Amino acid sequence: MITAEQARSFECCVEVGGIAVFPADTVYGLACDPASAPAVERLYTLKGRRPDKPAAVLFFALEPALSALPELGQRTLAALESLLPGAVTVLLPNPERRFPLACGPDQLTLGLRVPALTPSLEALAAVRVPVLQTSANLSGAADARRLAQVPPALRAAADLVLDGGDLPGTPSTVVDLRELQSAGRWAVLRLGTVSADEVARRLG
Repeated sequence: MITAEQARSFECCVEVGGIAVFPADTVYGLACDPASAPAVERLYTLKGRRPDKPAAVLFFALEPALSALPELGQRTLAALESLLPGAVTVLLPNPERRFPLACGPDQLTLGLRVPALTPSLEALAAVRVPVLQTSANLSGAADARRLAQVPPALRAAADLVLDGGDLPGTPSTVVDLRELQSAGRWAVLRLGTVSADEVARRLG
């Protein structure tokens, strides 16, 4: 179980440019400040991830995520409120080019996560800062369902490691909402924890 003190330590770690291993609602992740170029570069280097590969920006509650993206249209906002919090990564239009270090070469697309926190992880809901989030594995390797499956080199190099016990182990479903506002279109780009039928049901 994650404690309130651990949640505060996580927030502080991110704010000072550190890298943390943390449990989400799907698999273990790596997190850093999405506005810190040195932290993002270090995280990518640890993973062996290509620097041009985008990552998601994760908020631990929906309200601060929506407040950070005031330009989103009503149709998109309604979709986010239907899908999140949940084991879904949504791709959004990003005309203001927010969180550029997370977007890779396509600055007009932003990946967003708001996890559905289980009771053992709910203390993380107090974390108010966004994080750049990617799975806690070496690039291309299997996702980690438990902390022991996170590569030892990543755990040793991280500034903070949080143990949230066993997680479901299936990554998030990726849903493309970039054309929802303008054309009413959406698509599932990667199946994960949430089925395509469930996505369709939530989006009506």
